[in-house]
Amino acid sequence: MRKTIMVVSMLSVFLAACAQQAAAPTETEAMPAAVRTTDAVQVEPTEAPLDTPTEAPLTTAAPVQTSELAETENAIPATGLTTYQIVPGESTVTYEVGETFFENNRFNLAVGVTPQVSGAVMLDPSNPQSATIGEIQVDISLFQSDSSRRDNFIRGRFLESSTYPLAVFKPTSITGLPESYSEGQEISFQVTGDLTVKQTTKPVTFDVTAKLENGTLNGTATTTILLSNFDVGPITLAGMLQTEDEVKLTLNFVARSE
Repeated sequence: MRKTIMVVSMLSVFLAACAQQAAAPTETEAMPAAVRTTDAVQVEPTEAPLDTPTEAPLTTAAPVQTSELAETENAIPATGLTTYQIVPGESTVTYEVGETFFENNRFNLAVGVTPQVSGAVMLDPSNPQSATIGEIQVDISLFQSDSSRRDNFIRGRFLESSTYPLAVFKPTSITGLPESYSEGQEISFQVTGDLTVKQTTKPVTFDVTAKLENGTLNGTATTTILLSNFDVGPITLAGMLQTEDEVKLTLNFVARSE
């Protein structure tokens, strides 16, 4: 009986010791939570998925470059036109009209000149066909011939230049310009436009020769008109003489670039 009790007691002690060993935590399980958290932070992160968006820096550089490129591609190249202003004093307008004296039936060519001419020519020597001509104004109140008596009579009675001092030519077309041009080359062409004298406007065509050299454009433009078309003749002077109806007009021009 005693032996049985001792065996049972020893068995109980053995079982209790096994139970305590089974209940004891492992080294990892006994590790404080704070330590486990630190280990978790130190673990290297895995590579981000391919579809994970990356944050791009905010910038407008690309749109600006694209816009600038578009503006460059769509830009219209400069025409290359240069403006040449007609120089008053160095340029003149001349009229030539035949007159007959009744006393001895003598024929004379009356010539009058005015130096007051203004206007502009726009020209690109590399593209002569792009040339344009602005309005040309002539002060006809300053026409002077070899006879002051004739001049005063024409100004007062026929041209009425104290009221209408300017004759105006407005070009409407230029024909005959060459496709290319070399400096110093003289070219011939025609300029058509509307000529206004007093209050009458008629179409007129000038034959022109011109050349450009060392920044100066010079040349001559001529046409023929009828005085009767502009209500300024033929001119009769106090029973002494009478002019023809046809008058030749000549513009000698010197124009320089601005």
